Amino acid sequence: MISGPTAVRFGGITRTAAQNRVLDAAFTLIAQHGVSGTSLQMIADAIGVTKAAVYRQFKTKDDIVIALTERGLAELEDALEAAEAEEHAPRAREVLLNRVIELAVARRRSTMGVLQFDPVVVRLLAEHEPFQRFTRRLTAVLLGDADPAARVPAAMLSGAIFAGVMHPLVADLDDDTLRADLLRTARRMLNLPEPAPRGAARALT
Repeated sequence: MISGPTAVRFGGITRTAAQNRVLDAAFTLIAQHGVSGTSLQMIADAIGVTKAAVYRQFKTKDDIVIALTERGLAELEDALEAAEAEEHAPRAREVLLNRVIELAVARRRSTMGVLQFDPVVVRLLAEHEPFQRFTRRLTAVLLGDADPAARVPAAMLSGAIFAGVMHPLVADLDDDTLRADLLRTARRMLNLPEPAPRGAARALT
């Protein structure tokens, strides 16, 4: 079993209705203008409130970006915990890899994919300890190693998946085809075997 440190779950973080309205507006604006090009005043205007009203929900723009990133990582949390509970590392990697790719494909035409590579989001992921801890857990499952030496392979795998789904070369691929091709490629990168075809085990018994 792969164990991970106990920490506050991103999926367990609760927000007020007012905070969620701010986050929804910020999400759309940041996707269009980037974090640097989005101001608190723009967010306030988008939801029809004063800038002071936004400040009452979030003290800084970084706080808003952190909350948005928590939302995104929460979508991976159940899969990560399920993978960490697996007794065998190859199966753990397969469980998590499937979910990572499923999310990447689902986000290929959404604003979430754009946020993934915003420079401010990248900086916050590198500096914010809960995000670092979550990334180390992902690395430990996918690469079988949370050591700093695994950082480059982990970054390459993550970049290959999330940048790959948005590349113009795959724009005409349907989601099922893209998902299958990404899984095959990622399994080769991780030296994972291809799963046996359905019914194969039954035929051998």
